[in-house]
Amino acid sequence: MAEKEGMRSDAGLKKSSADRSRSDIIGRIAVLTSHFTPMAPEKEAALAATPSDAPTIFDKIINKEIPSIVVYEDDKVLAFRDIAPQAPVHVLIIPKIRDGLTGLSKAEGRHCEILGRLLYTAKLIAKQEGLDEGFRIVINDGPKGCQSVYHLHVHLLGGRQLNWPPG
Repeated sequence: MAEKEGMRSDAGLKKSSADRSRSDIIGRIAVLTSHFTPMAPEKEAALAATPSDAPTIFDKIINKEIPSIVVYEDDKVLAFRDIAPQAPVHVLIIPKIRDGLTGLSKAEGRHCEILGRLLYTAKLIAKQEGLDEGFRIVINDGPKGCQSVYHLHVHLLGGRQLNWPPG
């Protein structure tokens, strides 16, 4: 009988070990998934947004009607911190004049200069923000690209290890 009890005890230890392994796995998954930021509100906003010629929130930021934390400004471009950052450094870079450039898919030959300026500005800001080990540039386009403001804008993200694929 003692042998059977001992076997039960061993089986109990094995189960306990399996439970610990399962618990470790669940814990690791929790840590990994904690790095993912839910995008549901942004996705909902993107699906609800519609392109228009009406002033956008970015036009109001350019005109100083809405406050922002500006990190860079010149005669063509304005860059400011995102109010819902997805990384320790999350800056939005926008052209001061929309000129029909509501999204990247609307770009025409006449927009080449400003498109290049936006990317070069992203590089300058990345250096200014100390993102020497890397950063990511994102341009959302259209509802399925999760674009919620129809004024072309570049997201500069960095300051942590970014994951791939992004979405």
